Amino acid sequence: MDNFDLEQRDNDQLSQSSTLPMPVLFLGHGSPMNAIIENEFSISWKKLGKSLVKPKAILCISAHWITQKGTAVTAMQKPRTIHDFGGFPQALFDLQYPAEGSKKLAKEVISSIRITKVQADFSWGLDHGTWSILHHMYPEADIPVVQLSLDYGQTALFHYQLGQELRKLRRQGVLIMASGNMIHNLHLIAWEKRHLNEYGYDWAIEANEKMKVALVEKKHRVLLDWQNQGTAFENAIPTPDHYYPMLYVLGIQEPQDQLTIFNDRLVGGSLGMTSFRLDFQT
Repeated sequence: MDNFDLEQRDNDQLSQSSTLPMPVLFLGHGSPMNAIIENEFSISWKKLGKSLVKPKAILCISAHWITQKGTAVTAMQKPRTIHDFGGFPQALFDLQYPAEGSKKLAKEVISSIRITKVQADFSWGLDHGTWSILHHMYPEADIPVVQLSLDYGQTALFHYQLGQELRKLRRQGVLIMASGNMIHNLHLIAWEKRHLNEYGYDWAIEANEKMKVALVEKKHRVLLDWQNQGTAFENAIPTPDHYYPMLYVLGIQEPQDQLTIFNDRLVGGSLGMTSFRLDFQT
C-alpha cells in the first residue's frame, strides 16, 4: 500500500482503545447555498448523518480556517457561527449552528499531535465549511464540534502526517470530517452553468478521474505530489486550501478501511463535489 505511512507511534495507544473506529469523511462542500437549499448534496448529507453511529464529538478540518504560522484548535465552550462569505441571501446569514464546543476534545487533539505544537484557539468558531454540512447531517446541533486549522505554510506531506496522528481519535467515538473540494477553481467557473451538477471542463473531468483512481488504488504519493501531475491538476488546484483537508483523511486511512466515493459531481465546470468515506472493516 503506497501511503507514506511513516510513523507508527500511536500503536500502543490505539491498542488500549476498545471502541470500534468511527468512519472518517472527506466532504466536498461547494457553495454556502447548499446549507439552505435541498439538492442532491444536501440530501446525501442528511442520509449520511442518519447512517452513522452518533459520535461523541466531531472534529472538522475545514478549508476555510487557514493559519499562517502554526496549527490551532478551537477550545471555546460555545463556538460562534461564522458567516465567512458575501453576496448571498439574508436567510443564509440568519442561519446559526449552535453546537457546543469541547474542551476535552481540544485537549486530546493537542496531546495527540506531535509533528507540531498546536495552540488552543478561543476566537474562531465554526465556519461554513463545517456548519453548512452539519446543518443537514445533525440539524439538532446536539453534538460537540471542534475545528482544526490548516497551517498554510506547511507541505502536503505535513498535512498527511498530521492526519496520521489523529487516528486514535476514531477509537474514542470522534467523527473526523474534512471539508473542502478536490477540484476548486472559482476563477474558471462557468457561472451560466453553475447549477448543472453534471457539467465539467475536460481538464476537470480528467483530474477528477485521476484522483478517484488514486484514492481507490491507495496511490497516496500521486495525491501528495499534486503539483507534478500535469495541466489538469494545475487547473483543478490553483491554490491548495480546498485540497489539503482531503490529505488529512488519507493520513488517517488504515489498511482495514473500505473507501466509498459519493457525491461524484462537477458543478459549473470547475468545482468538484466528489466526496468519500472510510469505514473500518473488522
